[in-house]
Amino acid sequence: MPVLNRAAEMQEEVAGWRRHLHENPELLYDVFKTSAFVAEKLKAFGCDLVETGIGKTGVVGIIKGTLGDGPTIGMRADMDALPILESSGKPWASKVPGKAHSCGHDGHTAMLLGAAQYLCETRRFAGSVAVIFQPAEEGGGGGLAMVQDGMMEKFGIKEVYGLHNTPGIPLGDFAIRKGGVMAAADTFEITIKGKGSHAAQPHFSIDPVLTSAYVIVALQSIASRETDPLKSVVVSVTTVHGGDAYNVIPMDVKLTGTVRTLDPEVRELAAKRVVEVAQGTALAHGAVAEVNYVRGYPVTVNHAEETDFAASVAANVSGEKSVETEMAPKMGAEDFSYMLEARPGAFIFLGIGEGANLHHPAYDFNDEAIPYGISYWVTLAETKLAA
Repeated sequence: MPVLNRAAEMQEEVAGWRRHLHENPELLYDVFKTSAFVAEKLKAFGCDLVETGIGKTGVVGIIKGTLGDGPTIGMRADMDALPILESSGKPWASKVPGKAHSCGHDGHTAMLLGAAQYLCETRRFAGSVAVIFQPAEEGGGGGLAMVQDGMMEKFGIKEVYGLHNTPGIPLGDFAIRKGGVMAAADTFEITIKGKGSHAAQPHFSIDPVLTSAYVIVALQSIASRETDPLKSVVVSVTTVHGGDAYNVIPMDVKLTGTVRTLDPEVRELAAKRVVEVAQGTALAHGAVAEVNYVRGYPVTVNHAEETDFAASVAANVSGEKSVETEMAPKMGAEDFSYMLEARPGAFIFLGIGEGANLHHPAYDFNDEAIPYGISYWVTLAETKLAA
């Protein structure tokens, strides 16, 4: 089944929805206008049930098939934007200064709405489809909030699937892999406490600036000397703050950074060693290191059977040669991981062609990808829930 004729016919209408959302971006859980827009559309399509307020501002629509009883599968899109000043120059650019849909969640939402409209019109499946519209993917853990609200149990969801657009992959191509496909993302804050002095009298100090430099270098040994080189880990110190004057050695220096891993054991090792390396290195210089290590999104793990199924659906839409089934994992993070911890499923990437990368101020979703996304969702539902 190639791109559906109806999906192609819907492109202009769905692009209009997408551009409306793009002009009116909202952040994290404050997606009140977006979720209201989504709920209004789902009700107008004729969803059998539309429930709001799941995971604070999430929306779930239930569409029942006409071919008999069957399971319920979930199909998820994220709704929130980023705190970025857009520079795309498009006529539908953000009207809200400092907020922009620079990750394509407007496209994800619009494509899933298009699929919901199609499925409400046809209902050629057994069982039910739950279309899931999630807030707060960009750092707020909205996926976890919806799971903790009992979404899976309430709607009887047995499997769950997600999709993300990707610039740089040819338009309409797909990419996926079994196992860890996106990294766990943890953060740390290290405060090096020393003893201040005049910069001309360093022998009276315990210099936290020098100590912090040694800590930064020592942390890199976690990747280079303590982790299996065939496994991935990134330890990045991204901010260094200390001191206010050129002639004063400060009392303390604060470092912050992130740790990315694709393996649970490596994640545990890195969490343990960041603390030990920072504290041990500081102690060797007569200083003290206080470490606040925060666990973020877990590894996004694609289940094997569901990954094979998602790849076969993508191949039906775009052809087998247009589906990469052994893509390299990404060290970015994704809170769809929480849904995949709760239920089997898979997360796939849809190519939108060349253009600015995700999270770039000039990024804009490519509306030419809309028929592919709608066709993927519809084919997935009708194939999985075939009578």
